[in-house]
Amino acid sequence: MLHVAVVGSGPSGVYSAQSLVQRSGPPDVRVDVLDRLPCPYGLVRYGVAPDHEKIKSLQNNLRAVLEDERVRFLGGVQIGPGGIPVSRLRELYHAVVYCVGAATDRHLGVPGEDLPGSWSATEFVSWYSAHPDAAVEGFVRDARSAVVIGVGNVAVDVTRILARGAPELSPTDIPEAALAALAAGRIADISMVGRRGPSQARFTTKELRELGTLPSAEVVVDPAELALDPAYLDPSGLPAAQRRNVEVLRGWATAQPLGRPRRIRPRFFLRPVELLADGGRVGAVRFERTVPDGAGGVTGTGLFEEIEAQLVLRSVGYRGMPLDGLPFDPLLGTVPNLAGRVLRDGAVVPGEYVAGWIKRGPTGVIGTNRPCAKETVASLLEDAPVLVRRRVAEDPLEALLAEGGRPVEWAGWQAIERAEAELGARLGRGVVKLPDWDALWAAARAAGP
Repeated sequence: MLHVAVVGSGPSGVYSAQSLVQRSGPPDVRVDVLDRLPCPYGLVRYGVAPDHEKIKSLQNNLRAVLEDERVRFLGGVQIGPGGIPVSRLRELYHAVVYCVGAATDRHLGVPGEDLPGSWSATEFVSWYSAHPDAAVEGFVRDARSAVVIGVGNVAVDVTRILARGAPELSPTDIPEAALAALAAGRIADISMVGRRGPSQARFTTKELRELGTLPSAEVVVDPAELALDPAYLDPSGLPAAQRRNVEVLRGWATAQPLGRPRRIRPRFFLRPVELLADGGRVGAVRFERTVPDGAGGVTGTGLFEEIEAQLVLRSVGYRGMPLDGLPFDPLLGTVPNLAGRVLRDGAVVPGEYVAGWIKRGPTGVIGTNRPCAKETVASLLEDAPVLVRRRVAEDPLEALLAEGGRPVEWAGWQAIERAEAELGARLGRGVVKLPDWDALWAAARAAGP
């Protein structure tokens, strides 16, 4: 029997488990999927916007894998400092696959970035997704205008959530405190700003178009700013995705005002150079106007513009974080690997593997994790005849319990699901997420030992 631990229960982790149990041939395999949270699904639960119900339904596919009799979910298990050391995990299993994602945001590196009212988009997403590590402070309190720095899909997500009204969000699983704060918010202007042009933006057309369907907001685009992009007047030579983006923006640039209470302003060719304080918190963002440099980048013009904002959300990418006990490339933000096999000092380490963003960097969409996981599992299975010779614990869970751990098994997660359904019923809504660690632990423990 091949015993494998998968660290992380997001898409890359669950796809790794799926690839392990679906392959044919000996040896038989048992997979423990470990997560520091008592809830599975990773960014599908805590990163996908609450109003994207179709994408969130991917949880049903992931659930089918975690309910396989050869797979066991063990939530609430910390790996590394304060928990199970990597070296101990390696002793308990024939192989370990680390699928720990990219847990931190890139920084702008400009003055004022740490002012109150300036947040990473990830912090905002965690708040409206009820991540138990989320800040409890109100993001939108006293804010009249917001600036979202970045033009990728996450930037579009946070812009859309800011622009939605309470009636649109109430049917979702957004936590009650976030719903109440957004409902009471007074943000009327939201600028989504990129340093390059519309033909180079990273959002998908489907996400972009959604901004134009919001009943309480309208999209306002300055055609003169779009025209700074050489591809604006004739986008026919662009790749299909970028061409569609430009065409959507062109349509908004010529549309008549709708008079709705909120305005979304996609802005381009503006590079943030400083966040400006007002009364001890952020009050505006100072940008330098850029122009295309002819080589796919931009260059500064020495012309500056300030955009008022009492809320700034920075969405400029993610970085992996080192896991104590594993090698780490600080430049790439990944664990060095060869087709998923961990490399220590340039040499393959049989039994240690990576998949997902910690393997390849924060690129691709959710589906990209499936072939990534398959490649890693193929490497693991090639090594399996040697790995399985090493004696390991018959049941690693017994060792985890003996060392003081109290993992949340599948019954505990189901108890959390029931508690969230009951909370929603009491509030007159659908399922509503439990918002903090205490509530999650209490629900999980209600399922018994």
